[in-house]
Amino acid sequence: DEELLRRIQATVVQVQGDYKKLSSVTGNLLDDHHQKQKDIEALFQSLERLEKEKADKEDLVLGIDVKADKSALAGKVSRTQFEASMERLNEMVQETLSRVTGQEQGWHQVQRQLSEEMDSKLDRLELGPFRQQLEEHWKSILAQLKDKAPSTEADDAAGIKKQLLAHFHCVSCDRPLSMLVPGP
Repeated sequence: DEELLRRIQATVVQVQGDYKKLSSVTGNLLDDHHQKQKDIEALFQSLERLEKEKADKEDLVLGIDVKADKSALAGKVSRTQFEASMERLNEMVQETLSRVTGQEQGWHQVQRQLSEEMDSKLDRLELGPFRQQLEEHWKSILAQLKDKAPSTEADDAAGIKKQLLAHFHCVSCDRPLSMLVPGP
């Protein structure tokens, strides 16, 4: 009987160990079950929120088109900037036109001056007789100068040395001397 008692006690200890293991596994399974239950509830809440806030496909396409229009709009210039730029451009064009007009008037004035000066110049046909008249005039002046020139003795020398001063000094003592200039 002792032996049976030992076996029963060993079985009881074993059953108690199995019970503890089963309790632990059951506790873990219950914890897992509670966690999964919470996850399932969170999923249901997310699903309900998505159903309330879901985007309709047509709304989504329209939203994408509007967003594309906003990005295109961001690259465009505002009307006030456009008008200000056009105003500045118009002023610059007017200023350029006034400068061109002023330069054109100056150009016409220079053309008139050149035309007047060209009209007052001699042309080639008039130049020949004028040149002949000048040559005749020079010949007559040269002839008159030859007639009026005093006749002097012609020397063959290339030049003469003539003392023009009336006062001389002695070369050795540097005393002033009075001498007459030779020749006429």
